Amino acid sequence: MPAFTSSDALSAFPLQAGNRGVLAAAATGLSAFISDNGGDVDRIFGISGIDSELLASPTLSLGLVNYCRVMEEAARQSGFDNFGLHYGRQFKPQSLGLIGYIGLCSATLEQALHNVVNAFPWHQHDTLTRLVDKGDCWRLDYQVRHGAILARRQDAELTLGMFLNLIRHVAGKHWAPREVHFEHPRPAMWHEHCKVFDAPVWFDQPFNSLVIAKRDLLRAMPEQDAMLLMVMQDAIRRLNSRTSGQSVAGQARAQVSLALMHGEPVLELIAEKMGLTSWSLQRRLREAGLSFSGLVDNVRCEMATHYLQQKQLTISEMALLLGYSEVSAFSRAFRRWFGISPRQWRQDGLAS
Repeated sequence: MPAFTSSDALSAFPLQAGNRGVLAAAATGLSAFISDNGGDVDRIFGISGIDSELLASPTLSLGLVNYCRVMEEAARQSGFDNFGLHYGRQFKPQSLGLIGYIGLCSATLEQALHNVVNAFPWHQHDTLTRLVDKGDCWRLDYQVRHGAILARRQDAELTLGMFLNLIRHVAGKHWAPREVHFEHPRPAMWHEHCKVFDAPVWFDQPFNSLVIAKRDLLRAMPEQDAMLLMVMQDAIRRLNSRTSGQSVAGQARAQVSLALMHGEPVLELIAEKMGLTSWSLQRRLREAGLSFSGLVDNVRCEMATHYLQQKQLTISEMALLLGYSEVSAFSRAFRRWFGISPRQWRQDGLAS
């Protein structure tokens, strides 16, 4: 780690704007990585709505929708299906900016993970990060919870790769978690995931997670610096002082998308998770020109077109993921949306 003291910390990470998405440090080296893997940077950034000038400063904010989209587009346009996995694999903790140094300056590896998890909501909004106590292990969970983001496989793989590299920075390049979980379906080149993490990898899981033995986290951080840690924690909080939250409609979309895997979303339960009464949620949705049933229908429609692009998913599996108890109910809804069956859509190549 380069010489870095608390006296010059704030000049290294100038606080230029409030963060309303994800800090641009999370895209360090992205342009070069896209080019090195055969992608057209200008085209991919244009499609994704990414301003390349923003990437020059680690504390400027990128829209989370745009950030997830650029990773998916980079994978698609370059033909490199495991783009996010390998982009995350080469991502050094120092390159993560404020959140990276919060981990590096902590006293122990266990404290580093707790500090990173606690600060992550300021680094990236509309996202779940948590450490779940599993006895002799911690389960580090990560999940984007933005209602407009359905395709997020590449982001999940690169983010778990970033967490992995923070641990290996201290525990050594051969350290491996007990297990790795991903919420997306198993991709074609899934054996590469096992090699990168050197651990069993499970797909179609509730969260993106690393399962970490507690005994592995007792190591001291070699660059620990209590003063610099406080400076970095203060800096990332102040950076977010003008942040506006996700809209009620966006929050509801996120909760509905999570609830679908368990069946038909229930208004009262969604409202409870958002800290609202069902009446208040309906009123707030009406103010946005929406109804709860219409919102559920829209989310299902968007998720259906995303799932149809996952060739390994059967139509019956898609129906379950969308909360339908029967394939026939899914097929009727799909015909209402698009005028053809989901099988015809996939056969005709419309999903691409």
